[in-house]
This record gives sequence, structure tokens and C-alpha cells, in this order.
Amino acid sequence: MIKWLIMIILFFLCILIGYYFSQRYVNRLKFFKSLILLCQNLDIEINYSRERLKKLINNYDEKTKKNLLGIDQEFLKYLDNPKELKKEELFKNAGILKKEEQDLIFLFFKNLGRSDVENQTKELKNFIAKFEEIKIKAENENKKYGSLSLKLGLIIGLFILVILI
Repeated sequence: MIKWLIMIILFFLCILIGYYFSQRYVNRLKFFKSLILLCQNLDIEINYSRERLKKLINNYDEKTKKNLLGIDQEFLKYLDNPKELKKEELFKNAGILKKEEQDLIFLFFKNLGRSDVENQTKELKNFIAKFEEIKIKAENENKKYGSLSLKLGLIIGLFILVILI
């Protein structure tokens, strides 16, 4: 009886680990989709409403904002107290991002609001194009490795069950 219970626990643990790894790819994809939407929203709002940057980010859609892993909130803290934007603080909850992606996003937030409207719009369009490339890579990784990690978790769980029987 205890042997069966241990086998079931190990099986579900393997599936849970596979699910965890597949969610990392899903969350990366959601992050870049939300970041692109934020950039597009900023581009439109900067050109037409000419509101302050802090208000624009605060008014951004809450549902999409939660996918930004708190980066937007850390940037708002920086806007409240503009000493120096620190990379470690900006990405403290963003462990799913690669180093080069962090560098690009850090550069985006560091340059945000530093130029006139026309140049800011050009920069935003440039960053949107770069983020689109990364989003396409994240979609491909999600298709390849997201479902693969879930399937591997299931297969390893079944393999452990067969070995223990």
C-alpha cells in the first residue's frame, strides 16, 4: 500500500516538474506579448495625449500588466525617486529572461522618456521591432520545448512507475 502511494506521488511529482518547465516558456511568451503591447500603448499615448510617463504606465491594462513580472512597478519606483535605474532591482522577479534580453529591456527603460516626442516615437518603434523578433523566438521555443517538457515529465513519471513495479 505504501509502495503504491510513493509511486503515485513520484508520478505526479514528475508531471509537476514537467509542467513547471513548460510554464516558464509560456510565461516568457506572455511577457514579450505584454511588453510589446506596453510599447505600442506608449507610442500611441505619447503622440496623442502627451501625458506624463508615470501616468501612462499606471493607466496601462492591469490584466496585461501582471505579465510584466513587476518590471513596470520597479520602473515606476525609479520615476518616483530618479537616482539611477539599477538592473538588479528592475529584474528581481524576472528570472525567466535571458541576459541579452535583460540588457535590451534595461536599455529600453533607461531611454524611456529621455528624448522629445518625435525621437521617442522612433525609439519605441525600433524597440517594438526588436521585441517582436524576441517574441517570435519565444513562440518557437514554447512550441518546441514547452510541450516537450510536459511530455518528458509524463514519460519519466511512467518510467519510474514501471521500474518500481
